[in-house]
Amino acid sequence: MLKVGHVVVRPGRKAGMDPVEIPVPEELETVPGIPMVSKDIDFYSREYPLVRQQVEHGADTEWAPTVGTAAMQKYHHEHQAVMEEFYPLMNRTGDLEPTGTPSGEDVTQLIRDKAAEMGFLDVGFTDHDVRFIYEDRKGHVKYQNAICLALEQDFAETQTAPSMAAEHGHYGTYEIQAPMGLRMVDYILSLGYGAQLHGPSNHSAATIPMFVAAGLGQLGANGQLLHPHAGARCRLQIITTDAPVTFDKPIDYGFHAFCQVCQVCVNRCPGRALMREKIWWRGVEKNKLIYKRCRPVMSRYEGCAICMKVCPINKYGAKAVMEHYVETGQVLGKGTHDLEGYTLHEESTGKYVTGYFGPGELPTFDANFFKIPNGTRENAALEELVEYIGTQPDGVDKASDEKALFDFRDRLRVILHGEVSDSTMF
Repeated sequence: MLKVGHVVVRPGRKAGMDPVEIPVPEELETVPGIPMVSKDIDFYSREYPLVRQQVEHGADTEWAPTVGTAAMQKYHHEHQAVMEEFYPLMNRTGDLEPTGTPSGEDVTQLIRDKAAEMGFLDVGFTDHDVRFIYEDRKGHVKYQNAICLALEQDFAETQTAPSMAAEHGHYGTYEIQAPMGLRMVDYILSLGYGAQLHGPSNHSAATIPMFVAAGLGQLGANGQLLHPHAGARCRLQIITTDAPVTFDKPIDYGFHAFCQVCQVCVNRCPGRALMREKIWWRGVEKNKLIYKRCRPVMSRYEGCAICMKVCPINKYGAKAVMEHYVETGQVLGKGTHDLEGYTLHEESTGKYVTGYFGPGELPTFDANFFKIPNGTRENAALEELVEYIGTQPDGVDKASDEKALFDFRDRLRVILHGEVSDSTMF
């Protein structure tokens, strides 16, 4: 039996449920939230501001839909059609005027109660840290107070990952969350205050730092927020507001140290995209995700999500996991087929590995599997032109040369004058 350092008490999973007590072993105690060096975060946000995935990795957002299965492509386009109805409404919420008269009183509890009534898994309040706002969204965010709203993705569907059922659970949650967020905006407007919705998908900032600051979880080794009830199975959304609210504080759930003991997501990742040891990155201590090894697997194998599926916090909840660790010093479920097993279904080309992989078993891929377009869409266009030039004899086919140059010019015009998608899928 290990010594308990402290006990975290959180509201039950749903309204009316008893609070949950989570024992944190003394040996897993670190800091509330995540270790960070504030001055380093200041430096990186000033000199190298964060860039949205749709911009920084624009080249592979164009590529990804072309390699998914036919069922994936069909569903993603159907989902995109649903979300396109909500994006304009979400993007304009910052321009809406309050519909009620402000009381001047703290409205934190009113919003908590409303969130529970609406069906959100959890809600927290914090400062909307400008250091984590994306470079091209800095002028978009209007209010300083952040309301962090977490909606739980279906457990049973998630546990089938990688699969179309898990993709329906993933993106289907967004389709529920978007109108819920808009209704919460309407509620805050009725209280007499401004409210601006950010997400799902069209986020204005990196959301996880705000959720950690609001006490809703800690960053996991899989690069996702680990919530005490749902693990990484939360879809995140932020409403910024000028309403008077009381900020929550970050919490040490023991996850920061537990992930180093557990390592199940690291060991089970098909693409070997998760780093075993923590490093300091942009002022934060974390297990860094290797994007170029993650993206090809996600795109080809039905969204992957294996790192979510095999996380013990996701599977059993923090209370059960920490109680088991206190009693045994062991990670609940580690080494079992129940937690670690997964099946890779056939991908679009039929060239790459399929089948069931149990504990200790991993698929292997050749180097071509990981070759994806890199960088922005401008980078991809230039690389294609360079590749053309490198394969053509100089000056032999002037018509083809001119066509390649004009195609490059026209593609740049589309990129420069078009809008960046609000979706992270394409």
